Formats: sequence, C-alpha cells, structure tokens
Amino acid sequence: MQRGPVAADPRKAKRMERPPTDALIRAAEAAADVAGAAIRPLFRAGLQADLKSDQTPVTVADRTAEQAMRAVLAQRFPQHGILGEEFGLDNPRSRLRWVLDPIDGTRAFITGRPVFGTLIGLLDGDTPILGLIDQCITGERWIGAAGRPTSFRGSLGGAVGCRPCGTLAEAELSCTSPEMFGDDWPAWQRLAAATRRNSFGGDCYAYGLLALGQIDIVAESGLKVWDWAALAPVIEGAGGRLTDWEGNALHPDGDGRALAVGDPALLAAAVRALAGADRPRQGGI
Repeated sequence: MQRGPVAADPRKAKRMERPPTDALIRAAEAAADVAGAAIRPLFRAGLQADLKSDQTPVTVADRTAEQAMRAVLAQRFPQHGILGEEFGLDNPRSRLRWVLDPIDGTRAFITGRPVFGTLIGLLDGDTPILGLIDQCITGERWIGAAGRPTSFRGSLGGAVGCRPCGTLAEAELSCTSPEMFGDDWPAWQRLAAATRRNSFGGDCYAYGLLALGQIDIVAESGLKVWDWAALAPVIEGAGGRLTDWEGNALHPDGDGRALAVGDPALLAAAVRALAGADRPRQGGI
C-alpha cells in the first residue's frame, strides 16, 4: 500500500472511462455494509482510543472499517485511487478516487452516541460525483450521485428534501464543536447571531439532517477532503449547496472551511455574515 503525500494531482493523469453510476453506487453500498459490520460489534464496547499526531482520536473500529472498505473497492475497481483518513493514498495518478472516512465523529463513537457516520465519496479529478453517508447503528443511509436526486432510507422517519428558508433569521444553524474554529470562531459567532437557533454536535450526521430538511445551515472549519467529499453529492441532490466560506466550490487543497445551506437563497447572506460587514465580499455567488 502506498502512503505517499495526498498532494498527487489526479488531474494530470490520463482520463479513464467512468463506470456506470449504478455500479459505483453498488460498490459504495457494499463498502458501507462491510464497514458497518466492523463497527457495530465495537459500539459501546469500551474501546480505548489512541491519539494521532493531530491529537484527534482513533480506534480499532476506525482502522478495521477502513481496511474492509478498501478491500471491497480495490476488488471491484482496482484501477481507481483510494484515499482514506487512516491509511493514506493508493493509486495516486488515478482520476477516479474513492475518499473514505470510516468513522466521521470518532468522539461521538467512543462516547456511545449514534451520531457518527461512515463517509464514502468518489472524486473525478477534484469534483465529487458520488457520496454516501451511513449511520450503521440507526440503520440510516443517504446516497447522492451527480445528476440524480439523493436517496435516503432509515427507520426513524424523514424524507429527502432541503426545506425552504428564506432568511438567516429563520434558520437552524449547526456545527460539530466550537473547538474546531480557532481564529475562525468570531466569524462563526457572527453567523450564529443572525440565525434563529444554533446547536453543536452531529459531525456528518448534521449534514444528513440538512438533506432531510431538519437543519438549514452547517458552517465548519478545519475539514479535510475525507470530511466533505461524500457530503457534496448528498446535499446537492437534496436541493442544497455545499461551498467554502466565500461561496465557491470546495477543493481538496482548500482551506478547510465548509458552508452547507439547505435553501440556496441563504448562501449569499451566510457568506456575508461569515465575512463581516467590514470585509470585502468575494467568491462565486
């Protein structure tokens, strides 16, 4: 397995023929199934967590689930790249690259809260073309693919579709934790002050709830590509938008700031709130 730098640029590689979308979705679902099978027996099992070099926790569940997903995807599409949070990058020159986060929300997992998720994304170059969010304890699964409406299944209720929300004053805002912001905290507070309510917690699960019309805005900082690659097709296929804090498309080499809105009409106002009234407006909105 190659564990070289993530910076290898798939845009410079020869374009390969993209498999049919249904085949890609079947592979993503098979990968999610084996990840769930690895994770469920370890949930609330008193696992010890190690600290990685960035001081984030990791458990045997994270590692086992990622290895299981890699095996499934490599068997089905050996020519594709695979980038995972725990085990790095394989086939760095492939334009088609699976991006895996076996447990997005390890803190939630190790404290017994079922609001973590497994994320499986597929990039064509820098563009997310498929995304899956799986919550293996509650049995909920979101699937988004370019050009298709997002699908959802789960026993807790809910239907896919971001809800209309015309102003920030009506919006429910969420993010995982205030600790993620650092110097960006004042910007998030400006946005929070303009919204109806805000709440913390949820990791990728909050983005799934946005796709179900339960949350209107998620604004976060410090995200890596494996944190957002799967989210973009899910949110956009439900009618929302996922951008950076200036309203531009997220990029694997970006600054890690992500802004999701259920109603696209909120995007310009959210960007302005994050920037502050005294900062010049930038971006592609």
